[in-house]
Amino acid sequence: MAKKQASRQVFNIVIVGQNNRLQFEALLFAASLRYSSPGFQGRLFVATPQPGKLWPGDPSVRNPDVLRALHELDAEVVPFSSKVFGANYPHGNKIEALSVLPKGEPFIFFDTDTLITGDISTVPFNFDRPSASMRREGTWPEPTLYGPGYTDIWKSLYDRFGLNFESSLDKSQPDEYWEKYLYFNAGYFYYSCPHKFGQRFLEYATDIYRNPPPELICQSLDPWLDQVALPLVIHSFRGGRRTLPPGMLDGTVSCHYRNFPLLYARESDYVIDVLENVAAPNKIKKVLKNYEPMKKMIYQSKGQKVRALFDQDNLPRKEQPIRNRIKSNGWWMR
Repeated sequence: MAKKQASRQVFNIVIVGQNNRLQFEALLFAASLRYSSPGFQGRLFVATPQPGKLWPGDPSVRNPDVLRALHELDAEVVPFSSKVFGANYPHGNKIEALSVLPKGEPFIFFDTDTLITGDISTVPFNFDRPSASMRREGTWPEPTLYGPGYTDIWKSLYDRFGLNFESSLDKSQPDEYWEKYLYFNAGYFYYSCPHKFGQRFLEYATDIYRNPPPELICQSLDPWLDQVALPLVIHSFRGGRRTLPPGMLDGTVSCHYRNFPLLYARESDYVIDVLENVAAPNKIKKVLKNYEPMKKMIYQSKGQKVRALFDQDNLPRKEQPIRNRIKSNGWWMR
């Protein structure tokens, strides 16, 4: 056992906290990490954007109860400055936050709306081959009737940054089908150095944001910009699809739930049990119940009413019908 423990990789985890729902999600994430992975040996960073010219108000976490609870869970709250995105594109926080992590130390970024549900120290990361979440749908691009199509759109981006487009393709998929093209959900991603990854992510995203190729003229980049740039960054560092064993992240070890009605609607009984056990201690409960969706879904058991609307073994294949049914029953909240 001692040998096995000693051979485990040490890496850091970063999430973004902000003075809104993200601060409560960050606390729940931290509590789930300590509950499900008590042997985790790395550092947990909660990166918080600071006030500045790109924010109309103060986006930092200032709630003393949240800060105290994070401290008790050994989470390190670290500030960062928004130099490019800010309030106009808050998803850019996950890009700019990487600059404040320890240089040269492996990291994994998670969206705050994630639960750690298993021992993350057992995941066999190859930090030299980055990857990201494959729990996604074909949300971008949306080719128009008269073109350009998927190939022309994606190839224009690879060409922009001098990347080999052909080697990024999944040749088992047909042309002009979205899964043929390298595409991730940005709910998690990892690499061996946050500074190298973050600098390139910022370079690519900023260039696309300010000067998109002509092939993107009819394509929306809000909120998709991070997911447009991410596969390019991963490919540039020799990463790609499925570099981890299936069923661990977005599986037995982590759950990107997105919001609480969706969590109760479609996740496993095990995930629900982890959520409710993590949220149960009074020192956590007294903080989390100040966020209305957590208060209603978890502590007032409204989540179980949402769950009863669905057969978890026969869910709609796409997310939108799930959302629509929750909304039509008056339980949608975030």
